[in-house]
Amino acid sequence: MSPHIVGADLLLISPIIVLLVGSMVGVLVEAFVPVTGRRNVQVVLSMVSIMAALVGWVYTFLHVDPAQPRVLGGGEYLLDGLTIWSQLVILIIGLLAVGMMADAGVDSAFAAQPADIPGSRAEELSLRKGYQRTELFPLALFSLIGLLVFPAAGSFLVLFIALEVISLPLYVLSATARHRRLISQEAAAKYFVLGAFSSAFFLMGGAILFGYSGSLYLGDIARASGHGVGGVTMLSLGVVLVLIGLLFKTGAAPFHAWTPDVYQGAPTPITGYMAAGVKAAAFLALARFFFLIGVPVSWNLAVFLWIVAILTMIVGTFWGIVQEDVKRMLAFSSIAHAGFVLIAIIAKDDHSTSAILFYMLAYGVATVGAFAVIALVRRVSEDGALGGEANQIADWAGLGKTHPWLAAAMMVFLLSFAGIPLTAGFVGKFVVFASGIRGGATVLVVIAVIASAITAYYYFRLARTMYMEAPSGKVEVANTQGIIPTIIAVCALATIALGVLPQFVLQGFDLATIVVAFT
Repeated sequence: MSPHIVGADLLLISPIIVLLVGSMVGVLVEAFVPVTGRRNVQVVLSMVSIMAALVGWVYTFLHVDPAQPRVLGGGEYLLDGLTIWSQLVILIIGLLAVGMMADAGVDSAFAAQPADIPGSRAEELSLRKGYQRTELFPLALFSLIGLLVFPAAGSFLVLFIALEVISLPLYVLSATARHRRLISQEAAAKYFVLGAFSSAFFLMGGAILFGYSGSLYLGDIARASGHGVGGVTMLSLGVVLVLIGLLFKTGAAPFHAWTPDVYQGAPTPITGYMAAGVKAAAFLALARFFFLIGVPVSWNLAVFLWIVAILTMIVGTFWGIVQEDVKRMLAFSSIAHAGFVLIAIIAKDDHSTSAILFYMLAYGVATVGAFAVIALVRRVSEDGALGGEANQIADWAGLGKTHPWLAAAMMVFLLSFAGIPLTAGFVGKFVVFASGIRGGATVLVVIAVIASAITAYYYFRLARTMYMEAPSGKVEVANTQGIIPTIIAVCALATIALGVLPQFVLQGFDLATIVVAFT
Protein backbone atom coordinates (compact mmCIF):
# COMPACT_ATOMS: atom_id res chain seq x y z
CA MET A 1 0.00 0.00 0.00
CA SER A 2 1.18 3.49 -0.77
CA PRO A 3 2.27 5.45 2.29
CA HIS A 4 0.13 8.36 1.13
CA ILE A 5 -3.61 8.92 1.26
CA VAL A 6 -4.68 9.34 -2.37
CA GLY A 7 -7.69 9.12 -4.64
CA ALA A 8 -10.85 7.68 -3.14
CA ASP A 9 -9.20 7.54 0.28
CA LEU A 10 -9.64 11.31 0.52
CA LEU A 11 -13.41 10.84 0.54
CA LEU A 12 -13.09 8.39 3.42
CA ILE A 13 -11.50 11.11 5.55
CA SER A 14 -13.82 13.81 4.24
CA PRO A 15 -15.12 14.76 7.73
CA ILE A 16 -11.60 15.81 8.70
CA ILE A 17 -10.95 17.57 5.38
CA VAL A 18 -14.22 19.50 5.59
CA LEU A 19 -13.47 20.71 9.11
CA LEU A 20 -9.91 21.62 8.14
CA VAL A 21 -11.16 23.72 5.24
CA GLY A 22 -13.79 25.32 7.47
CA SER A 23 -11.29 26.20 10.17
CA MET A 24 -8.80 27.65 7.66
CA VAL A 25 -11.53 29.73 6.06
CA GLY A 26 -12.46 30.86 9.58
CA VAL A 27 -8.93 32.15 10.06
CA LEU A 28 -9.21 34.13 6.82
CA VAL A 29 -12.57 35.50 7.97
CA GLU A 30 -10.84 36.82 11.09
CA ALA A 31 -8.34 38.63 8.90
CA PHE A 32 -10.54 40.12 6.19
CA VAL A 33 -14.20 40.34 7.26
CA PRO A 34 -15.20 43.57 9.07
CA VAL A 35 -15.75 43.29 12.80
CA THR A 36 -19.43 44.16 12.62
CA GLY A 37 -20.39 41.17 10.49
CA ARG A 38 -17.66 38.76 11.45
CA ARG A 39 -19.49 36.87 14.18
CA ASN A 40 -22.47 35.89 12.02
CA VAL A 41 -20.13 34.65 9.30
CA GLN A 42 -18.15 32.56 11.78
CA VAL A 43 -21.27 31.05 13.33
CA VAL A 44 -22.71 30.02 9.96
CA LEU A 45 -19.34 28.75 8.72
CA SER A 46 -18.76 26.64 11.85
CA MET A 47 -22.22 25.09 11.93
CA VAL A 48 -22.21 24.39 8.19
CA SER A 49 -18.73 22.84 8.44
CA ILE A 50 -19.81 20.41 11.18
CA MET A 51 -23.01 19.47 9.34
CA ALA A 52 -21.00 18.93 6.14
CA ALA A 53 -18.62 16.73 8.17
CA LEU A 54 -21.64 14.68 9.23
CA VAL A 55 -22.54 14.25 5.56
CA GLY A 56 -18.97 13.11 4.93
CA TRP A 57 -19.35 10.67 7.81
CA VAL A 58 -22.37 9.15 6.07
CA TYR A 59 -20.25 8.56 2.96
CA THR A 60 -17.56 6.88 5.06
CA PHE A 61 -20.14 4.75 6.83
CA LEU A 62 -21.63 3.56 3.55
CA HIS A 63 -18.28 2.71 1.96
CA VAL A 64 -16.42 1.03 4.82
CA ASP A 65 -17.30 -2.30 6.38
CA PRO A 66 -16.66 -1.87 10.14
CA ALA A 67 -15.79 -5.57 10.34
CA GLN A 68 -13.00 -5.14 7.78
CA PRO A 69 -10.62 -2.41 8.98
CA ARG A 70 -8.97 -0.16 6.44
CA VAL A 71 -5.49 1.31 6.87
CA LEU A 72 -4.74 4.68 5.29
CA GLY A 73 -1.51 6.61 4.97
CA GLY A 74 0.66 3.54 5.34
CA GLY A 75 -0.70 2.84 8.83
CA GLU A 76 -1.05 6.40 10.14
CA TYR A 77 -4.85 6.38 10.07
CA LEU A 78 -7.02 3.41 11.02
CA LEU A 79 -10.52 3.24 9.60
CA ASP A 80 -12.59 0.61 11.39
CA GLY A 81 -15.75 0.32 13.46
CA LEU A 82 -14.21 2.17 16.39
CA THR A 83 -13.16 5.11 14.21
CA ILE A 84 -16.48 5.34 12.40
CA TRP A 85 -18.70 5.28 15.48
CA SER A 86 -16.30 7.39 17.54
CA GLN A 87 -16.41 10.12 14.92
CA LEU A 88 -20.20 10.08 14.87
CA VAL A 89 -20.36 10.50 18.65
CA ILE A 90 -17.76 13.29 18.56
CA LEU A 91 -19.44 15.14 15.69
CA ILE A 92 -22.80 15.05 17.48
CA ILE A 93 -21.21 16.44 20.63
CA GLY A 94 -19.28 19.02 18.59
CA LEU A 95 -22.42 20.23 16.82
CA LEU A 96 -24.25 20.66 20.13
CA ALA A 97 -21.31 22.37 21.86
CA VAL A 98 -20.57 24.79 19.02
CA GLY A 99 -24.28 25.56 18.92
CA MET A 100 -24.00 26.66 22.55
CA MET A 101 -21.09 28.90 21.62
CA ALA A 102 -23.10 30.39 18.75
CA ASP A 103 -25.99 31.63 20.93
CA ALA A 104 -24.96 35.10 22.03
CA GLY A 105 -28.33 36.19 23.40
CA VAL A 106 -28.22 39.33 25.51
CA ASP A 107 -25.10 38.37 27.39
CA SER A 108 -22.44 36.22 25.77
CA ALA A 109 -20.47 33.76 27.88
CA PHE A 110 -17.32 34.99 26.13
CA ALA A 111 -15.42 38.17 26.81
CA ALA A 112 -15.49 40.84 24.12
CA GLN A 113 -11.72 41.13 24.59
CA PRO A 114 -10.30 38.48 26.98
CA ALA A 115 -7.25 40.69 27.59
CA ASP A 116 -9.40 43.54 28.96
CA ILE A 117 -9.40 43.95 32.72
CA PRO A 118 -12.91 43.16 34.05
CA GLY A 119 -14.83 46.38 34.71
CA SER A 120 -12.18 48.56 33.06
CA ARG A 121 -12.79 51.37 30.61
CA ALA A 122 -11.26 49.20 27.88
CA GLU A 123 -13.88 46.53 28.48
CA GLU A 124 -16.64 49.13 28.62
CA LEU A 125 -15.50 50.48 25.26
CA SER A 126 -15.43 46.98 23.73
CA LEU A 127 -18.97 46.30 24.94
CA ARG A 128 -20.29 49.69 23.82
CA LYS A 129 -18.94 49.19 20.31
CA GLY A 130 -20.35 45.66 20.18
CA TYR A 131 -16.93 44.15 19.65
CA GLN A 132 -16.77 40.39 20.12
CA ARG A 133 -13.76 38.17 19.54
CA THR A 134 -14.79 35.41 17.15
CA GLU A 135 -11.60 33.42 16.65
CA LEU A 136 -13.05 30.98 19.18
CA PHE A 137 -15.02 29.34 16.35
CA PRO A 138 -12.05 28.31 14.14
CA LEU A 139 -10.22 27.33 17.33
CA ALA A 140 -13.11 25.04 18.23
CA LEU A 141 -13.05 23.52 14.74
CA PHE A 142 -9.31 22.88 14.95
CA SER A 143 -9.83 21.16 18.30
CA LEU A 144 -12.68 19.11 16.83
CA ILE A 145 -10.34 17.87 14.08
CA GLY A 146 -8.00 16.59 16.77
CA LEU A 147 -10.89 14.83 18.50
CA LEU A 148 -11.82 13.04 15.26
CA VAL A 149 -8.25 11.90 14.60
CA PHE A 150 -7.46 10.86 18.19
CA PRO A 151 -9.31 7.49 18.20
CA ALA A 152 -8.25 6.82 14.58
CA ALA A 153 -4.52 7.37 15.03
CA GLY A 154 -2.41 4.42 13.92
CA SER A 155 0.94 5.73 15.06
CA PHE A 156 2.33 7.58 18.04
CA LEU A 157 3.24 10.51 15.81
CA VAL A 158 -0.36 11.05 14.70
CA LEU A 159 -1.62 10.31 18.22
CA PHE A 160 0.59 12.99 19.72
CA ILE A 161 -0.23 15.55 17.02
CA ALA A 162 -3.94 14.91 17.56
CA LEU A 163 -3.44 15.31 21.32
CA GLU A 164 -1.83 18.72 20.86
CA VAL A 165 -4.35 19.85 18.23
CA ILE A 166 -7.07 19.09 20.78
CA SER A 167 -5.32 20.78 23.67
CA LEU A 168 -3.74 23.97 22.33
CA PRO A 169 -7.02 25.64 21.25
CA LEU A 170 -8.63 24.66 24.55
CA TYR A 171 -5.86 26.34 26.54
CA VAL A 172 -6.85 29.59 24.83
CA LEU A 173 -10.60 29.05 24.92
CA SER A 174 -10.55 28.30 28.64
CA ALA A 175 -9.31 31.84 29.33
CA THR A 176 -12.06 33.69 27.45
CA ALA A 177 -14.90 33.81 29.99
CA ARG A 178 -16.67 37.16 30.19
CA HIS A 179 -17.54 36.92 33.87
CA ARG A 180 -15.06 35.86 36.56
CA ARG A 181 -12.27 36.57 34.08
CA LEU A 182 -9.41 36.10 36.51
CA ILE A 183 -10.67 32.66 37.53
CA SER A 184 -10.94 31.82 33.83
CA GLN A 185 -7.38 32.89 33.12
CA GLU A 186 -6.08 31.05 36.17
CA ALA A 187 -7.89 27.91 35.01
CA ALA A 188 -6.31 28.18 31.57
CA ALA A 189 -2.85 28.54 33.11
CA LYS A 190 -3.35 25.44 35.26
CA TYR A 191 -4.68 23.51 32.27
CA PHE A 192 -1.68 24.51 30.16
CA VAL A 193 0.93 23.61 32.80
CA LEU A 194 -0.61 20.27 33.71
CA GLY A 195 -1.31 19.52 30.05
CA ALA A 196 2.35 20.01 29.19
CA PHE A 197 3.26 17.79 32.13
CA SER A 198 0.99 14.99 30.90
CA SER A 199 2.37 15.33 27.35
CA ALA A 200 5.84 14.68 28.75
CA PHE A 201 4.65 11.37 30.21
CA PHE A 202 3.02 10.50 26.90
CA LEU A 203 6.15 11.27 24.88
CA MET A 204 8.41 9.34 27.25
CA GLY A 205 6.11 6.33 27.03
CA GLY A 206 6.09 6.54 23.25
CA ALA A 207 9.89 6.74 23.19
CA ILE A 208 10.19 3.64 25.37
CA LEU A 209 7.75 1.72 23.17
CA PHE A 210 9.71 2.81 20.11
CA GLY A 211 12.85 1.46 21.75
CA TYR A 212 10.98 -1.74 22.56
CA SER A 213 9.61 -2.41 19.07
CA GLY A 214 11.66 -0.22 16.72
CA SER A 215 8.48 1.33 15.35
CA LEU A 216 6.05 4.16 16.06
CA TYR A 217 3.12 2.29 14.51
CA LEU A 218 0.59 0.79 16.90
CA GLY A 219 0.22 -2.27 14.68
CA ASP A 220 3.95 -3.02 14.76
CA ILE A 221 4.10 -2.55 18.52
CA ALA A 222 1.02 -4.78 18.93
CA ARG A 223 2.63 -7.55 16.90
CA ALA A 224 5.89 -7.21 18.85
CA SER A 225 4.08 -7.38 22.19
CA GLY A 226 1.93 -10.28 21.02
CA HIS A 227 5.02 -12.29 20.07
CA GLY A 228 6.86 -11.52 23.30
CA VAL A 229 9.58 -9.45 21.62
CA GLY A 230 11.88 -7.57 24.02
CA GLY A 231 11.53 -7.20 27.75
CA VAL A 232 8.18 -7.27 29.53
CA THR A 233 9.33 -4.58 31.95
CA MET A 234 10.18 -2.19 29.15
CA LEU A 235 6.84 -2.78 27.46
CA SER A 236 4.93 -2.37 30.72
CA LEU A 237 6.72 0.87 31.59
CA GLY A 238 6.04 2.35 28.16
CA VAL A 239 2.36 1.40 28.32
CA VAL A 240 1.96 2.88 31.83
CA LEU A 241 3.51 6.21 30.82
CA VAL A 242 1.32 6.50 27.74
CA LEU A 243 -1.73 5.58 29.82
CA ILE A 244 -0.88 8.37 32.28
CA GLY A 245 -0.85 10.88 29.43
CA LEU A 246 -4.24 9.65 28.21
CA LEU A 247 -5.75 9.33 31.69
CA PHE A 248 -4.99 13.00 32.26
CA LYS A 249 -7.38 13.86 29.42
CA THR A 250 -10.08 11.59 30.83
CA GLY A 251 -9.88 13.28 34.24
CA ALA A 252 -9.05 10.06 36.10
CA ALA A 253 -7.52 10.35 39.57
CA PRO A 254 -4.81 11.09 40.57
CA PHE A 255 -4.44 12.92 37.25
CA HIS A 256 -7.61 14.94 37.76
CA ALA A 257 -6.29 18.08 39.51
CA TRP A 258 -7.03 20.33 36.54
CA THR A 259 -10.64 19.21 36.12
CA PRO A 260 -12.58 21.13 38.85
CA ASP A 261 -10.71 24.40 38.32
CA VAL A 262 -10.93 24.35 34.53
CA TYR A 263 -14.58 23.28 34.49
CA GLN A 264 -15.40 26.12 36.88
CA GLY A 265 -13.30 28.81 35.22
CA ALA A 266 -13.82 28.14 31.50
CA PRO A 267 -16.79 29.66 29.64
CA THR A 268 -19.68 27.25 30.14
CA PRO A 269 -19.99 26.26 26.42
CA ILE A 270 -16.28 25.36 26.47
CA THR A 271 -16.74 23.42 29.70
CA GLY A 272 -19.50 21.39 28.08
CA TYR A 273 -17.32 20.79 25.03
CA MET A 274 -14.40 19.59 27.15
CA ALA A 275 -16.50 17.50 29.52
CA ALA A 276 -18.27 15.66 26.71
CA GLY A 277 -16.08 15.74 23.59
CA VAL A 278 -12.56 15.60 25.01
CA LYS A 279 -13.47 12.90 27.52
CA ALA A 280 -15.10 10.78 24.80
CA ALA A 281 -12.16 11.05 22.39
CA ALA A 282 -9.63 10.40 25.16
CA PHE A 283 -11.37 7.25 26.39
CA LEU A 284 -11.81 5.89 22.87
CA ALA A 285 -8.16 6.55 22.02
CA LEU A 286 -7.18 4.95 25.33
CA ALA A 287 -9.32 1.91 24.48
CA ARG A 288 -7.62 1.46 21.12
CA PHE A 289 -4.15 1.83 22.59
CA PHE A 290 -4.72 -0.47 25.56
CA PHE A 291 -6.61 -3.19 23.70
CA LEU A 292 -3.94 -3.30 20.99
CA ILE A 293 -0.76 -2.92 23.01
CA GLY A 294 -1.52 -3.22 26.70
CA VAL A 295 -3.49 -6.47 26.77
CA PRO A 296 -0.42 -8.77 26.47
CA VAL A 297 0.93 -7.25 29.71
CA SER A 298 -2.43 -6.46 31.31
CA TRP A 299 -1.65 -8.86 34.16
CA ASN A 300 1.39 -6.69 34.87
CA LEU A 301 -0.71 -3.52 34.82
CA ALA A 302 -3.70 -4.81 36.75
CA VAL A 303 -2.71 -3.29 40.09
CA PHE A 304 -2.05 0.11 38.51
CA LEU A 305 -5.36 0.17 36.64
CA TRP A 306 -7.39 -1.08 39.59
CA ILE A 307 -5.88 1.55 41.89
CA VAL A 308 -6.61 4.29 39.35
CA ALA A 309 -10.21 3.11 38.83
CA ILE A 310 -10.98 2.83 42.55
CA LEU A 311 -9.27 6.12 43.41
CA THR A 312 -11.12 7.86 40.57
CA MET A 313 -14.49 6.65 41.82
CA ILE A 314 -13.67 7.63 45.42
CA VAL A 315 -12.45 11.13 44.51
CA GLY A 316 -15.36 11.82 42.17
CA THR A 317 -17.89 10.57 44.69
CA PHE A 318 -16.79 12.03 48.00
CA TRP A 319 -15.25 15.28 46.79
CA GLY A 320 -18.40 15.97 44.80
CA ILE A 321 -20.59 15.77 47.90
CA VAL A 322 -19.02 18.86 49.50
CA GLN A 323 -19.21 21.13 46.45
CA GLU A 324 -21.39 24.24 46.54
CA ASP A 325 -20.66 25.28 42.96
CA VAL A 326 -22.73 23.52 40.27
CA LYS A 327 -19.92 23.42 37.73
CA ARG A 328 -17.44 22.04 40.25
CA MET A 329 -20.02 19.46 41.31
CA LEU A 330 -20.38 18.31 37.70
CA ALA A 331 -16.59 18.29 37.40
CA PHE A 332 -16.30 15.75 40.22
CA SER A 333 -19.27 13.91 38.73
CA SER A 334 -17.27 13.59 35.50
CA ILE A 335 -14.36 12.16 37.50
CA ALA A 336 -16.64 9.53 39.03
CA HIS A 337 -17.96 8.65 35.55
CA ALA A 338 -14.37 8.26 34.35
CA GLY A 339 -13.90 5.64 37.05
CA PHE A 340 -16.98 3.79 35.83
CA VAL A 341 -15.75 3.74 32.22
CA LEU A 342 -12.36 2.44 33.32
CA ILE A 343 -14.13 -0.76 34.38
CA ALA A 344 -14.81 -1.55 30.71
CA ILE A 345 -11.15 -0.86 29.89
CA ILE A 346 -9.98 -3.21 32.64
CA ALA A 347 -12.51 -5.90 31.66
CA LYS A 348 -11.11 -6.29 28.10
CA ASP A 349 -14.42 -7.89 27.13
CA ASP A 350 -15.54 -8.37 23.51
CA HIS A 351 -18.24 -5.76 24.11
CA SER A 352 -16.08 -3.31 26.07
CA THR A 353 -15.61 -1.02 23.08
CA SER A 354 -19.32 -0.78 22.33
CA ALA A 355 -20.03 -0.21 26.03
CA ILE A 356 -17.54 2.69 26.11
CA LEU A 357 -19.03 4.17 22.94
CA PHE A 358 -22.57 4.06 24.32
CA TYR A 359 -21.49 5.45 27.69
CA MET A 360 -19.68 8.34 26.03
CA LEU A 361 -22.69 9.13 23.85
CA ALA A 362 -25.12 8.98 26.77
CA TYR A 363 -22.86 10.93 29.09
CA GLY A 364 -21.90 13.44 26.40
CA VAL A 365 -25.48 14.33 25.43
CA ALA A 366 -26.56 14.75 29.06
CA THR A 367 -23.43 16.77 29.87
CA VAL A 368 -23.86 19.23 27.02
CA GLY A 369 -27.50 19.62 28.01
CA ALA A 370 -26.67 20.21 31.67
CA PHE A 371 -24.08 22.87 30.90
CA ALA A 372 -26.50 24.49 28.45
CA VAL A 373 -28.94 24.87 31.34
CA ILE A 374 -26.19 26.32 33.54
CA ALA A 375 -25.39 28.84 30.79
CA LEU A 376 -28.93 30.24 31.01
CA VAL A 377 -29.31 30.51 34.79
CA ARG A 378 -27.91 33.95 35.68
CA ARG A 379 -27.59 36.13 38.76
CA VAL A 380 -29.56 39.36 38.92
CA SER A 381 -28.60 42.46 40.86
CA GLU A 382 -30.96 44.44 43.09
CA ASP A 383 -31.81 46.73 40.19
CA GLY A 384 -32.66 43.73 37.99
CA ALA A 385 -29.54 43.81 35.84
CA LEU A 386 -28.47 40.43 34.47
CA GLY A 387 -25.07 39.25 35.67
CA GLY A 388 -22.90 36.16 35.45
CA GLU A 389 -23.98 32.57 35.86
CA ALA A 390 -25.60 31.60 39.16
CA ASN A 391 -23.31 28.69 39.88
CA GLN A 392 -24.02 28.37 43.61
CA ILE A 393 -26.41 25.51 44.27
CA ALA A 394 -28.34 27.65 46.78
CA ASP A 395 -29.08 30.19 44.04
CA TRP A 396 -31.09 27.58 42.13
CA ALA A 397 -33.75 27.49 44.84
CA GLY A 398 -37.26 27.39 43.40
CA LEU A 399 -36.16 27.16 39.77
CA GLY A 400 -38.77 24.43 39.28
CA LYS A 401 -41.48 26.95 40.17
CA THR A 402 -40.18 29.97 38.28
CA HIS A 403 -38.89 28.17 35.16
CA PRO A 404 -40.42 24.68 35.15
CA TRP A 405 -39.31 23.64 31.65
CA LEU A 406 -35.67 24.46 32.38
CA ALA A 407 -35.74 22.67 35.74
CA ALA A 408 -37.44 19.66 34.14
CA ALA A 409 -34.69 19.39 31.53
CA MET A 410 -32.01 19.66 34.21
CA MET A 411 -33.81 16.96 36.16
CA VAL A 412 -33.64 14.63 33.15
CA PHE A 413 -29.89 15.15 32.93
CA LEU A 414 -29.40 14.62 36.67
CA LEU A 415 -31.42 11.39 36.55
CA SER A 416 -29.23 10.20 33.69
CA PHE A 417 -26.04 11.01 35.62
CA ALA A 418 -27.43 9.08 38.58
CA GLY A 419 -28.21 6.08 36.38
CA ILE A 420 -31.98 6.01 36.95
CA PRO A 421 -33.89 3.59 34.65
CA LEU A 422 -35.43 4.88 31.43
CA THR A 423 -32.53 7.28 30.94
CA ALA A 424 -29.43 6.90 28.79
CA GLY A 425 -27.21 6.95 31.87
CA PHE A 426 -28.84 3.81 33.25
CA VAL A 427 -28.20 1.87 30.04
CA GLY A 428 -24.65 3.21 29.86
CA LYS A 429 -23.86 2.05 33.38
CA PHE A 430 -25.59 -1.27 32.77
CA VAL A 431 -23.51 -2.16 29.70
CA VAL A 432 -20.26 -1.00 31.30
CA PHE A 433 -20.93 -2.91 34.53
CA ALA A 434 -22.01 -5.98 32.55
CA SER A 435 -18.74 -5.82 30.64
CA GLY A 436 -16.87 -5.60 33.95
CA ILE A 437 -18.62 -8.68 35.34
CA ARG A 438 -17.92 -10.69 32.20
CA GLY A 439 -14.28 -9.59 32.37
CA GLY A 440 -13.80 -10.66 35.99
CA ALA A 441 -13.91 -7.17 37.53
CA THR A 442 -16.91 -7.90 39.75
CA VAL A 443 -15.30 -6.21 42.76
CA LEU A 444 -14.89 -3.00 40.77
CA VAL A 445 -18.52 -3.21 39.68
CA VAL A 446 -19.68 -3.53 43.29
CA ILE A 447 -17.59 -0.48 44.24
CA ALA A 448 -19.00 1.41 41.25
CA VAL A 449 -22.60 0.59 42.20
CA ILE A 450 -21.99 1.86 45.73
CA ALA A 451 -20.28 4.99 44.40
CA SER A 452 -23.12 5.54 41.94
CA ALA A 453 -25.64 5.37 44.77
CA ILE A 454 -23.64 7.91 46.79
CA THR A 455 -23.22 10.31 43.85
CA ALA A 456 -27.00 10.32 43.51
CA TYR A 457 -27.01 12.32 46.75
CA TYR A 458 -25.51 15.42 45.21
CA TYR A 459 -27.62 15.13 42.06
CA PHE A 460 -30.80 14.95 44.10
CA ARG A 461 -29.54 17.70 46.38
CA LEU A 462 -29.68 20.04 43.39
CA ALA A 463 -33.07 18.60 42.41
CA ARG A 464 -34.40 19.22 45.94
CA THR A 465 -33.11 22.79 45.80
CA MET A 466 -34.94 23.40 42.51
CA TYR A 467 -38.25 21.87 43.50
CA MET A 468 -38.60 21.91 47.28
CA GLU A 469 -37.23 25.32 48.27
CA ALA A 470 -38.76 28.76 47.83
CA PRO A 471 -37.43 30.86 44.94
CA SER A 472 -34.37 32.80 45.99
CA GLY A 473 -35.12 35.78 43.79
CA LYS A 474 -31.42 35.94 42.95
CA VAL A 475 -31.57 34.31 39.52
CA GLU A 476 -33.19 34.83 36.16
CA VAL A 477 -32.98 32.98 32.87
CA ALA A 478 -31.06 34.83 30.18
CA ASN A 479 -32.72 35.73 26.90
CA THR A 480 -31.29 33.77 24.00
CA GLN A 481 -31.43 33.57 20.24
CA GLY A 482 -33.25 30.25 20.62
CA ILE A 483 -30.27 28.01 19.95
CA ILE A 484 -29.49 26.98 23.54
CA PRO A 485 -33.14 26.13 24.39
CA THR A 486 -33.26 23.99 21.25
CA ILE A 487 -30.04 22.22 22.29
CA ILE A 488 -31.45 21.59 25.77
CA ALA A 489 -34.63 20.11 24.30
CA VAL A 490 -32.69 17.90 21.86
CA CYS A 491 -30.36 16.65 24.62
CA ALA A 492 -33.26 15.90 26.97
CA LEU A 493 -35.17 13.99 24.30
CA ALA A 494 -32.04 12.09 23.24
CA THR A 495 -31.31 11.19 26.89
CA ILE A 496 -34.78 9.69 27.23
CA ALA A 497 -34.74 8.02 23.78
CA LEU A 498 -31.38 6.34 24.44
CA GLY A 499 -32.75 5.08 27.74
CA VAL A 500 -35.99 3.71 26.32
CA LEU A 501 -34.77 2.36 22.95
CA PRO A 502 -31.02 1.72 23.26
CA GLN A 503 -30.89 -1.52 21.30
CA PHE A 504 -30.57 0.07 17.87
CA VAL A 505 -27.55 2.11 18.90
CA LEU A 506 -25.97 -0.79 20.79
CA GLN A 507 -26.31 -3.08 17.78
CA GLY A 508 -24.38 -0.62 15.64
CA PHE A 509 -21.72 -0.07 18.30
CA ASP A 510 -21.19 -3.83 18.59
CA LEU A 511 -19.38 -3.62 15.23
CA ALA A 512 -16.71 -1.45 16.84
CA THR A 513 -14.69 -4.31 18.31
CA ILE A 514 -11.02 -3.48 17.91
CA VAL A 515 -9.22 -5.89 15.61
CA VAL A 516 -5.46 -6.15 15.12
CA ALA A 517 -5.57 -6.19 11.34
CA PHE A 518 -2.87 -3.92 10.02
CA THR A 519 -1.25 -4.45 6.65
